[in-house]
Amino acid sequence: MNIAPITPEEFERFRILIYNHAGIALTPEKKVMVASRLAKRLDYYQVHNYGEYYQLATSPDYPHEFQTLVNILTTNETYFFREPKHFDFFQQHILKPWRGEQFRVWSAASSTGEEAYTLAMVLAENLGMRNWEIFGSDLSTRVLEIARQGVYPLDRLEQMDKHLLEKYCLKGVRSQEGFFRVDSQLRTRVKFDQINLMSILPPSLGKFEVIFLRNVLIYFDQDTKKQVVERLITALKPGGHFIISHSESLHRVTEQLQMIKPSIYRKP
Repeated sequence: MNIAPITPEEFERFRILIYNHAGIALTPEKKVMVASRLAKRLDYYQVHNYGEYYQLATSPDYPHEFQTLVNILTTNETYFFREPKHFDFFQQHILKPWRGEQFRVWSAASSTGEEAYTLAMVLAENLGMRNWEIFGSDLSTRVLEIARQGVYPLDRLEQMDKHLLEKYCLKGVRSQEGFFRVDSQLRTRVKFDQINLMSILPPSLGKFEVIFLRNVLIYFDQDTKKQVVERLITALKPGGHFIISHSESLHRVTEQLQMIKPSIYRKP
């Protein structure tokens, strides 16, 4: 099917839509990515231009298509033990001295779940069967489904210690060859749900010892960064840690956290 190239006006409509809903600021350089990611949906509905698809995706007649659009435009690649220095710090400086009742961690942009399950492995190794839990959230329902399944291709494991691999990952056989599944005992400690970081946090969320918000702030403008970070800080216990990616900074974003070292902050 012939699809007309996306026009600057059409790109602008998608750009405003995703900014208002998810806070993600798509730069003009992302026009090609937006067009190629959405092309399959135009093909699926047999519509010939991006303007028609925009109308369809935002129409009440297709209530699920808007979420599909969000899923397509907000999905990011991730893998186990990404930015490993954070997990070393988490283990040495947060878990070792911890003496509380219940330890809760929030992976606030958990994508397909690798970060949440990495945290679960580190917690299981350090706190054993004590009372701990992990909450993973994302805007995309598609990645949350993958996360709940806990099944991944073996190539996501390049950073993982062999000991952890043997202990917590079950290799697939036959039709599942080339994949592995995270151990069920670990999976029961990790819950996933949809949360839009641009919206008021549900009171049922509770408070956390640590919040990971990595590789997300790069998609936000300065204003949105401030709103999102200060909203998340309300769910962090006093003395709790807030961890962002090495490529990000909270400089001029908030006064409510103290920097412990680059990318690692603490709530006084």
